[in-house]
Amino acid sequence: MASETLLEGEAPVEIWTDGGCKPNPGPGGWGAVLRFRGRERELSGAEPATTNNRMELTAAAAALEALTRRCRVSLHTDSEYVRNGITRWHTGWVRRNWRNAAGDPVANMDLWRRLLDASAKHEVEWHWVRGHSGDPMNERADRLATAARERLSR
Repeated sequence: MASETLLEGEAPVEIWTDGGCKPNPGPGGWGAVLRFRGRERELSGAEPATTNNRMELTAAAAALEALTRRCRVSLHTDSEYVRNGITRWHTGWVRRNWRNAAGDPVANMDLWRRLLDASAKHEVEWHWVRGHSGDPMNERADRLATAARERLSR
């Protein structure tokens, strides 16, 4: 649980996430691979009408929510939207009552709040990886997302 303290030197849970739609907007899927001490878990899901950004956010939030106790986490995403939003933009949004710099409501506010709540329970380092560039774990998360999306049409 979140109230548990982290063990000094404890290895991080490694997470790779991806999400996408075809077309965008349209049916979408998300996938995540979690790895800790040699054990792995795959997660995925889909929505019939969504966007790439919503699927990227859902993947990260769902992966963090799957952790049952407070952890150090190394989360890898190929979404600059997710990485920049969680590491840079969200403090301004909160300060401006969930308005962006132009004064408009923040897009995907429900999922940003979900992701902030999920990440607050852990000690998360956010990493951006270039998508479709041969990173095996990113490619695996992408395959999970694509398979989840394709199951919608069956």
